[in-house]
Amino acid sequence: MSAAEPVADGPLLQTKLHVPRRRRGVIARPRLGARLRRDDLPALTLISAPAGFGKTTLLAEWVAGEGPATGWLSLDARDNDPAVFWTYVVAALRAAVPEVGGSALALLRSHAPMDAVVATLLNELNDVAGDVVLVLDDYHLIEAQELHEAMAFLVEQLPPQIHLVIGSRADPPLPLGGLRGRGDLLEIRAADLRFTPDEAATYLNDTMGLALTGDDVDALEARTEGWIAALQLAALSMQGRDDVTDFIAGFAGDDRFIVDYLADEVLQRQSDEVRAFLLQTSILSRLTASLCTAVTGQGEAKAMLDLLDRANLFLVPLDDRRVWYRYHHLFADVLRARLLDEEPDLLHDLHRRACDWYAAHDDRPEAIRHAMAAEDFPRAAELIELAAPMLRRTRQEATLRRWLEALPGEVFETRPVLAMGLVGAHMATGSIVGVETLLDDVERWFRPVPAGDTSGPALQMVVADHDEFLRLPAQAAVQRAGLALMAGDTAGTIAHANRALDLLVADDGLIRGAAAALIGLADWRLGELEAARSRYADAVATFVRAGFFADSLGCSIALVDIQLALGQLTDAMRTFEAGLALAVEHGPLRGTADMHVGVAELLRERNQLDAALDHLHAGEQLGEHAGLPQNAYRWRVAAARIKQAQGDFAGALELLDQAERVYNTDFSPDVRPIGATRARVQLAQGDVASAVAWVRDRGLAADDDLSYVREYEHITLARTLLAQHTTGRVSQPSADLLGLLDRLLDAAEDGQRAGSATEILILQALAHQARTDTRTALATLEQALERAQAENYVRVFLDEGAPMVALLRAAANQGVAVHHARRLLAEVDDAPSAPSRQAVVDELSSRELEVLRLLRSDLSGPDIARELLVSLNTVRTHTKSIYSKLGVNNRREAVSRSAQLGL
Repeated sequence: MSAAEPVADGPLLQTKLHVPRRRRGVIARPRLGARLRRDDLPALTLISAPAGFGKTTLLAEWVAGEGPATGWLSLDARDNDPAVFWTYVVAALRAAVPEVGGSALALLRSHAPMDAVVATLLNELNDVAGDVVLVLDDYHLIEAQELHEAMAFLVEQLPPQIHLVIGSRADPPLPLGGLRGRGDLLEIRAADLRFTPDEAATYLNDTMGLALTGDDVDALEARTEGWIAALQLAALSMQGRDDVTDFIAGFAGDDRFIVDYLADEVLQRQSDEVRAFLLQTSILSRLTASLCTAVTGQGEAKAMLDLLDRANLFLVPLDDRRVWYRYHHLFADVLRARLLDEEPDLLHDLHRRACDWYAAHDDRPEAIRHAMAAEDFPRAAELIELAAPMLRRTRQEATLRRWLEALPGEVFETRPVLAMGLVGAHMATGSIVGVETLLDDVERWFRPVPAGDTSGPALQMVVADHDEFLRLPAQAAVQRAGLALMAGDTAGTIAHANRALDLLVADDGLIRGAAAALIGLADWRLGELEAARSRYADAVATFVRAGFFADSLGCSIALVDIQLALGQLTDAMRTFEAGLALAVEHGPLRGTADMHVGVAELLRERNQLDAALDHLHAGEQLGEHAGLPQNAYRWRVAAARIKQAQGDFAGALELLDQAERVYNTDFSPDVRPIGATRARVQLAQGDVASAVAWVRDRGLAADDDLSYVREYEHITLARTLLAQHTTGRVSQPSADLLGLLDRLLDAAEDGQRAGSATEILILQALAHQARTDTRTALATLEQALERAQAENYVRVFLDEGAPMVALLRAAANQGVAVHHARRLLAEVDDAPSAPSRQAVVDELSSRELEVLRLLRSDLSGPDIARELLVSLNTVRTHTKSIYSKLGVNNRREAVSRSAQLGL
């Protein structure tokens, strides 16, 4: 396996996906097999019990029988990295159903958010025809909260033909209560797994050949309470004894005491050679002959492993050829405790030997683990530095940061490449405390050393990855540009990013693209939109050339925001279409969902609402987490604007409320705050009072100093002032309003913001018309129409409602910008009227009305089925029919539409 790839063809993958073979001395337990009926599995089966109760053995026996396709994954502590965990989960599923998981793997390779991977995987599983079982063994080793949350989502959304089976020492933090209540959980616990007296007798006498009396069996079963590990240890201890009854009477205590006692008994019965081998190899999570030889120095490790396997000394085969093994976890714990007690001075040396073997076999993660355990931090630092580039490319930042933060601080003082890795890990999570100091430490290695000066720090520098060292000056400049941006220092951002471009080594596409994007962000915040557009276009092209396709999509979103402000709708559509083409060519990419949402917004402006909804639905199907940080709010805003165009103002406001809760502009300037968009919908709804309250809360006034960043809010202020006239609150548009619009238009024209200028001209036309100055209104409207025609603006006119329609008819009649005026009027005439409440009621059946009522509740689909005493499929059939008749696509829209109609 390569240095840091989460999954590759190699022994680690094979052993993790391998179903453990039945160990010698294990008896069949049909009563438990009957509980695990393969023809009636729920969504989740949980085998939960402490160590030594036979969980893995039971699952392996069950999987070996006939039944649905099954994928197996043995988990370990390294799988707490989300990228590693989900890559292995997909690999396990593909072992059972090869056609599943291709898109999810592509997302993993494209650095997509893990929630996007899970959502895509669920979509793929939904298309599987037959039943599939996924077994996750040793789930108690998963501690990452992010993984528990993603698994909870997976379990709740599993298609009915997919079944999850978890083996764990403790209950996982999953929604077990809800699953239990819905009948979607099968639980097998310690009480179920304990050997019954009959099973204990069969095991001890028939399997282990001890010929115990009934009283001895009963006493042993009572003392161990059917605990399988203790029974097995006791059986091994009693082999060859004459004093079996006395031995059974001689031990007692709690579980841990019994295991320690019995393990000591087993170890004492081994030869010195076997005992030394067991203790020294207990530091290994997996065993194979050459690795054991390297650690112990014993030359016959293969023969020793075969001997332990035959003696049933808690050795678990991990593959069919018996090349890789592991010790039973409970036995390994005891062995490591004995090693620490008896030979503590040997421990570090054993770990160093294991580190050397793994490093020689190109398994850096395991080598690093053993170097850390040996407290050989210089060796660990070297290995981490060499592994870091691959870890970053495979989205294992969590693993990288965990390793880096486990190193002592002094290690970074002489290792600038490693220190830069820690800077990147902090910046990636937005945790910038201490980053400035780290950058200072890194940059001191670049300062020229005067001739003859031998006291400089360069004599002490340690570098393992020399290619990365050459990139450090440009990397440091980019990170400083990022820090400056976070601090609101646009001049500093531009200066540092330009310095990064000057310091580039060869054609480093990642740093070149990042520097261009940072300069573009700074220009954008300053209102220098044409300069920002140029920089972002350069960043997109650079990332595409360098193969960083997901990063190119991220920059595409910012580029389109700028193009829209510049009034370049056609170019914006080309940008999004190019992004979608990349996603098609290179597999699902992080940001693909954002491309669909963006296209939906552009199609909405062109009044192609059905096509816009198709793209919005495509983005939703990919999952909002298949997008960038802004996706969650952007999707809801786009959906709200489509609702507004459809006249569903209540639905639009509900979506905007949701959008505000997940609002995240990432690093982009906050030029279109949700509050202003909500005020616009409220104005369209006729709720002028709420818009006025928003104006007051924001402290907006007609004589404010104007800036690009608050332009959208000031245009909304102008809309509010205009609405106060149309609702009779003021007699006519004030001079303050007209003056504000004039100043806004001048500012937009000066900044080349044609998109804003068109909207402002429309408001000016409406304001003049409200003053009954039709001549000036039509002259102003003519300018707006001429600008809009080339880019095919539609909704910016139609959203103004009846006053604009009247003005457009006057323009068409008087020969003012006739072509586009008539084009817009045709859109008004072709608009379908919404069905009336009575028409919808007449079309819905009584049962569908009842289902619709329950859809407005918190009940799940299965709960609704139980409430109505029908099958879940019947509920789904009614639901689809309701969606069709209401003209909606999902439950949320159905609830909103029914509320709008008063159903």
